[in-house]
Amino acid sequence: MKLKFKVVSLGMIGLFSSFVSAVQLLDPPSSPKVSEITVFVAKKIVTMDPSIPNATAVAVADGRILSVGSLEDMKPWTDKYPTKINRQFANKVMYPGFVEPHAHPLLAGLLFNKPLLTPSPMPNPWGPAFPGVPTLQAAIAQLKKYSDAISDPKETLLVWGYDVVAMGKIPDRQLLDQASSTRPIIVWDLSGHDMYVNSAMIQHYGITLDKVKSIKGIGLDKDGQLNGQFLEIPAMQYILKLAGKDILKPHEIPNDLMYINDLMQQAGITTSGDLAFGTMNIEMETKIAKAYSQSQAGALRIVPVVYAEPFIQKYGDKAIVEAQNLKQEDNDRLIFQGVKFYSDGGYLPETMRMEHPSYTNGTLGSTNYQTAKDFSDAMKPWWDAGYHIHIHSNGDIGNQNSINALQLMIDAKPRFDHRYTINHFGIPSTAMVMKIKALGAVVSANMSYISERAKLEYPALGVDRASYATRLGALVKSGIVTSIHSDAPVSAPAPLKEAWTAVTRKDVYNDGKVWAPAEAVTAADAMKMITINAAYTLGVEDKVGSIEAGKFADFAVLDSDPQTIPANNIKNVSVFATVLGGKVIPVSETKKPRPLQ
Repeated sequence: MKLKFKVVSLGMIGLFSSFVSAVQLLDPPSSPKVSEITVFVAKKIVTMDPSIPNATAVAVADGRILSVGSLEDMKPWTDKYPTKINRQFANKVMYPGFVEPHAHPLLAGLLFNKPLLTPSPMPNPWGPAFPGVPTLQAAIAQLKKYSDAISDPKETLLVWGYDVVAMGKIPDRQLLDQASSTRPIIVWDLSGHDMYVNSAMIQHYGITLDKVKSIKGIGLDKDGQLNGQFLEIPAMQYILKLAGKDILKPHEIPNDLMYINDLMQQAGITTSGDLAFGTMNIEMETKIAKAYSQSQAGALRIVPVVYAEPFIQKYGDKAIVEAQNLKQEDNDRLIFQGVKFYSDGGYLPETMRMEHPSYTNGTLGSTNYQTAKDFSDAMKPWWDAGYHIHIHSNGDIGNQNSINALQLMIDAKPRFDHRYTINHFGIPSTAMVMKIKALGAVVSANMSYISERAKLEYPALGVDRASYATRLGALVKSGIVTSIHSDAPVSAPAPLKEAWTAVTRKDVYNDGKVWAPAEAVTAADAMKMITINAAYTLGVEDKVGSIEAGKFADFAVLDSDPQTIPANNIKNVSVFATVLGGKVIPVSETKKPRPLQ
């Protein structure tokens, strides 16, 4: 019996040794690649790591965090390697670099740096804010000024930010002809979903009824003729294909990228999602993303989420493979992750699908899928391929289809940690929140629906639905991972203003009314929504979103702590600098244009 026992034991030891050797072959040990350490010292470091929530020092080397704690705590590292102590933030508060989970950085840069027609002020990183055009008459007068200032009479004019609800009218070609009847004009709606053109634009690009008859969203007048309205994504993409080369000029793109780069940097953002990659042109956007990610002037990490439709249109049944191939372009500042679908229309132009009840005027809006089954069928190949799916979803039917489609896909092929993300979540119900929790989905909410839109939207929605748009309180109480976003260019990227809105539920531009105060969250929860929760929403929480050893050394340096000041002051906290991979970028250095090198 002893001999037999010994043989078995030796066999077990041999098996264990083989296992250890295999593990070592798969994951060979390596020594830390530490060249020189920089220890940043601050008055307070808020880590978003629940194990060490606060600190006063963080050690950084080769772009990543080595250790967090006090200066004394850094000694196991600083005693072994050359070290610099950086005390420039000694009187400041450091947070993880803010994460913008839903924006369109390239598009925002292109549009924010163009002539504007926004009704509210729009910040400018390099100069005074655009003051806004508060009325329809002011908007048309401003449009005429833009046209008159261009010397070439045939040059196409693109303007951004017209607001249908604030202006009280959907533009048609006759209205835009008041600004110019000879120059091609394209007005892009603030929602990003709709475009309006004048008669000269229709004529210049040879648009006819026969050419657009199969495209959803083409507007017609009472005589059955084109009225200049191109509503929702397919119609808008048609205009982009026709006029893109004239309105999105390649030589202007580097300057446009630096515009949004600096605007986000000044807001404390170090990572941004790009939530519809490929909308304009897949090859062009890939080339631009690669160039930006390798630029020394860039101050952002970008997480592109591919938009399924243009990939399907271009590659057919190879769309998923082509999207997956983009992962080969990944580097520390470019991380391809996920796919995007649109469930329904827009919140801002009141085109989202509203059925139970409708809008107060009896209209219903639009949905891109008639049923949840239709929606799940469209997404299923990407779901089966393991993709993290992001959904643009606003109205009651849009949200309902989005949630029920997830149920159908889970029933057909269960997945762990699918992280299905419902973006915007404009008109949710209590039942929807409960089902999102049950299905394991997450939410990224657009806070401008409260801070900038509630007063504008309540005549069409009723005070209740306008009030509880983006009902964060219910989401947090249910334990649903929730982030908040700007959807730039829909609104300017401003995480601290978004956090202020989440805490106060106030209208920033109008009378300061508090909308659904029961949906307010704590400052601590709000700050999670722009750091670790936002990183989780994008699927990069292992890289950014908290100040923990091993993560990228990305920080937002603030003059005060949003969690310890009066709630009403959160939006006014100043960003002093950002740190990207250990590189300090003072806000003062991003106040004027500079080349994208």
